[in-house]
Amino acid sequence: MLLVPPSSVTGWGALAWQGARWFAGLEGDGSTPRPVDVAQPRRLIRPQPLLSLCEERFDYREVVVVDGLRVAAPARAACFAMRYAGNLREAVIAASMATYDDLASLDEIADWAVRHPSYTGIEQCRQAVVLAGENFWSPQEVGMLLDWTELTGSRPLTNRPVFDLGGSHIGTPDLIDPRTGVCGEYDGLLHMAGTRRAKDLKREAAFRRVGLYPVTMVAADRRAQAAWQQRLRDAYAEARRTPSTERRWTLELPQWWIPTWTVEQRRALSDQDRDRWLRRRLA
Repeated sequence: MLLVPPSSVTGWGALAWQGARWFAGLEGDGSTPRPVDVAQPRRLIRPQPLLSLCEERFDYREVVVVDGLRVAAPARAACFAMRYAGNLREAVIAASMATYDDLASLDEIADWAVRHPSYTGIEQCRQAVVLAGENFWSPQEVGMLLDWTELTGSRPLTNRPVFDLGGSHIGTPDLIDPRTGVCGEYDGLLHMAGTRRAKDLKREAAFRRVGLYPVTMVAADRRAQAAWQQRLRDAYAEARRTPSTERRWTLELPQWWIPTWTVEQRRALSDQDRDRWLRRRLA
């Protein structure tokens, strides 16, 4: 009722309304509601407690109506979230999570940024696109990759399936360095439950049997990283001591496996294949 045309919801609210799973409308503490961003060309409505009004020019053709609500198209909404993010890391997370549900690709986001060079926060948006990825399965994985890359100088791959030399799928670690076999997992609270924890330990053992070096990050490691950083250094040291001839794993896909690590690949899937190949992202 407050959206006086041509105003529209933008930022996280527009993405969430269009089905983006990871935009829950909460601040970093997980409990405080985040204001809904509303774009308007001029002051059309009065400020409201849970609305953040932004008066900047926009192309009305970038507004779509979804279930009766006027919202910014995904690429524009993602760029808004990235431009007004509190810091570069938050902007990278916003870009990566906007691609999770295939609403926007990084190419589409980058193209929007190029076509709007004078907008507030556009430089942060440009930098974030370079650091973001299209195959993160949670915001925590984005943070872990940024921490990993900063510590080691090497950017790991995200959620790539690992196979034994016979072509059987061993598992899909959150992160993996393809040169060394050092792989990373982020374990949130759900991973601490009995059956889930048992499953994680079984998979970790399977990784180690074929010559991988798993390193786990938990929530406490985000606040104080010394212990996790040492575990990662130790894993790299162990990997360097092991001859590559003893590697019993591969990232080469067998013929029957369909890759799904880009937005383009996922958009090309049939409904049946989406259900089959993307189901593991929610497991």
